[in-house]
Amino acid sequence: MGMRVTLEQSDNAAESCVASLNERFSGSGVESTVEHHSNSFKMAFVRINATPQHWLAVAKYMKYDLSVNYCSMITGTHFPDGPAERGWEVAYHMMRMPVSNVEPHTNTTHIAENLSGDDIPLEFEVRIAIEQGDTPTVPSIQSIWVGADWNEKETWDLVGINFEGHENMHRVLNPHDSPDEFHPLQKQHKLRYHGHNEMYDDAQGFGRKSADEGRIK
Repeated sequence: MGMRVTLEQSDNAAESCVASLNERFSGSGVESTVEHHSNSFKMAFVRINATPQHWLAVAKYMKYDLSVNYCSMITGTHFPDGPAERGWEVAYHMMRMPVSNVEPHTNTTHIAENLSGDDIPLEFEVRIAIEQGDTPTVPSIQSIWVGADWNEKETWDLVGINFEGHENMHRVLNPHDSPDEFHPLQKQHKLRYHGHNEMYDDAQGFGRKSADEGRIK
C-alpha cells in the first residue's frame, strides 16, 4: 500500500465502526469508543469494552460486518487485588487491512488516499474484564480468526485464562510437564517483581535467591 491514509480517513472509518457497534450492541454492556494513538501520527483506532458472554457475538460482527481480518495479539493480566468484577482481563489487538488472495504473478496496488469504506486500514483494541475466581474463562475465537490459535495458547500458558472451545490447547512456552496450576504470570508466583533484583531470580517463584543477588553487575 503506497503512502499513508489521512487523519480524516482514519477518523471517519473509526467513527463509522463505533456507531455501528454501539447501535448493534446497545444495552448489552458492550461499549465502543474512538481513540487516538499518542504518537506523532495520532491515527484513530477503535476501543471495545466487551463482556465474556457477548464476546463471540461481537467477534463475529467484527469479522463479517466490519471486515476485521487479522488477529495480531492476545494478552492477559491477573489483578488479584482488583474489584470483584475485574480479577482478570484479556486484551485483543485486531486489524482490518485491504488484503485479498491474488492470482500468481499478479499484484494489487493500493493508493492509500483513495481507499474508502471497509478498505481503510483500521486498528481495533478489545478489552474483556473477567470476575475474580480461580477459573477465568472467555470464549475462544480460534474458529473466527486462525491467528488467535497460538495467541490463545500463549495467554493460557502464561496467565492461566481459559479459552472455552479452543481445540488442541497445550503449553507452548513453559515445559509440557509443568504443574497443571502453574502459570508464571499469575501474581502469586512473584516472577520478576516484588523485590527481586534480577530477572532470573526465583524463576519458578519458590523463594530461591541467586548467589550473586544484590551485587553490582
